[in-house]
Amino acid sequence: MDFAFTEDQLNIREAVLKLCAQFGDDYWLEHDRSGEWPVEFHRAFAENGWLGIAMPESVGGAGLGITEAAIMMQAVAESGAGLSGASAIHGPVFGLEPVMHFGTEAQQQRMIPPILSGEAKMCFAVTEPNTGLDTTSLKTRATKVDGGYRLNGEKIWITNAHVADFMLIIARTTALEDVKKKTEGLTLFYTRLDRAHVEHRLIPKMGRHAVGSNMLFITDLFVPEEDRIGAEGQGFKILLQGLNPERVLLGAEATGLGKVAIQRAAKYAQERIVFGRPIGQNQGIQHPLAKAWMQLAAAELMVWKAGMLFDKGLECGVEANAAKFLAAEAGYEACQTAVMSMGGMGYAQEYHVERYLREVMIPRIAPVSPHQIMNFIAERVLELPRSY
Repeated sequence: MDFAFTEDQLNIREAVLKLCAQFGDDYWLEHDRSGEWPVEFHRAFAENGWLGIAMPESVGGAGLGITEAAIMMQAVAESGAGLSGASAIHGPVFGLEPVMHFGTEAQQQRMIPPILSGEAKMCFAVTEPNTGLDTTSLKTRATKVDGGYRLNGEKIWITNAHVADFMLIIARTTALEDVKKKTEGLTLFYTRLDRAHVEHRLIPKMGRHAVGSNMLFITDLFVPEEDRIGAEGQGFKILLQGLNPERVLLGAEATGLGKVAIQRAAKYAQERIVFGRPIGQNQGIQHPLAKAWMQLAAAELMVWKAGMLFDKGLECGVEANAAKFLAAEAGYEACQTAVMSMGGMGYAQEYHVERYLREVMIPRIAPVSPHQIMNFIAERVLELPRSY
């Protein structure tokens, strides 16, 4: 058991932080205000080869693991880019896992390299307005037609769909009432996002304004047969390949966001003088910040454990979900503690911690709620009866 990063992993962290330094606080504050997608940031990571960190060299990746990807994503969030920076680039890291594991070699070579190079962008289209976390009840239908499928339906909370060229999308090919198990009859596709048949509407939201969340209205979208990933009806099983890595990455991002919030608050507490002494000399400031730091450090360990298990090909569903839960809670506690420690200045945009607090809500809510994670742990670990 070794809790230390390797030299190569430390080099990844240092290189990512150096690249992120080109995009300072003013860059992210302006993009948060304007809602403009961070084109330059995405381009810089693509040109430097970081989008393919966890993809094999055969498709243009670096051939590293989800652990290294998590180190990268934590550094991005910790740099001050927060969830805006992380969400702009983490899709290719986990979203292409199903294509890599279940796609044909021809599909891998056609679909993955353009995303890793930054030539094209993708989105991950799963959730729907009336099904929420109940993925097996999806209403989007894919009807078999000559040469492929015709898709109709709606999706919601689809990150980056407004700038994406392609989408990984799951739809029902067999009606729910016609399958023996509700996890059957769902099929996964990776296809061009044809805007003549897919309308997007941006969702006004609390934070992460630079990375848009969308509703999609899909009308008679033709998907060629060669864009189907894996066997028809096995999409739910295939989709799971990308879910555990996503939880690990979000956990890393949440701890990174919490860490930068604590760093900013501690620096402010050293400099802010009230009643002739720095406020950081007061235990009322020290103790909450120290507690938040320790909670982040503990959550990090579960993130690295889950990443290590995934990279070894071992079962990691419990650890990945626990990592996401613990990191999101610790990140939230750190960000709100930073705001409260800084008082009025914590509420001011110029100090950035209010932006971190708005953004840290994302890993608490998505892609799975903390309540569903507790249900999962109760059922899978404690062997308690299913509650829903």
